[in-house]
Amino acid sequence: MPNLKNVSLIFLLSLLLPAIAWADGVATITHLGGILRATRADGSVKLLSVNSAIQVGDTLKTEKSTFARLKFVDGGEVVLRPETVFKVDAYTYKPEANGQHDDAAMFSLLKGGVRSVTGLLGKRSPEAVKVITKAATIGIRGTHFGALMCSNDCANIPTVSGHPPENGLHTDTASGKTIITNAAGSIEVPAGSFSYTSSQNSAPKLVPPSQGVQVTMPASISSNKGTGKGMGATGSNSCTVK
Repeated sequence: MPNLKNVSLIFLLSLLLPAIAWADGVATITHLGGILRATRADGSVKLLSVNSAIQVGDTLKTEKSTFARLKFVDGGEVVLRPETVFKVDAYTYKPEANGQHDDAAMFSLLKGGVRSVTGLLGKRSPEAVKVITKAATIGIRGTHFGALMCSNDCANIPTVSGHPPENGLHTDTASGKTIITNAAGSIEVPAGSFSYTSSQNSAPKLVPPSQGVQVTMPASISSNKGTGKGMGATGSNSCTVK
């Protein structure tokens, strides 16, 4: 017969496993093509791989030609383009919360581009999700969107016009809507629409599709394994999640 103390220890560990998993991170790398580094809150730097955990305070940096896809514990997803710097400033989500919760998801897009699909946190508390850039803050309302922050480093980004994107924040909204806000104003960007914000001192504005910049991803990163579904695949004529 097993030792009673050992049985009790195993039982306690089984109860603690969810907490341990939560402490390990708030997101996981599900797809990765290239080199991805994380600078931790304590200043240490770590090379990440598929299944690596992302922690609050991590600043993620993709190298040239690197795409990475992250899945958060609420089911939300973020895909990072090459030469992107993206920080997880805050993230609080308890799936069992019923009526009383302290949801928070705050990110900084310091450089480069991302696509993001809202998870359960954003559906439950959309006002709690923010993506901060130096030109404006992006709020979400049940959203799938793309964002690109250019600072003399977007010469290779494809556009409808064929010209490099202007410096500033470019967004495209595939579903739901985004709210772009800075010191000069605020606008709503509905599904199928694009926006551009040149700086904090310039009001965000809607732009026609002929001038909009859509953040796209290669199929190897955008597709969900086993389903063929994805988001923002290169070559798609639509921003909608497939």
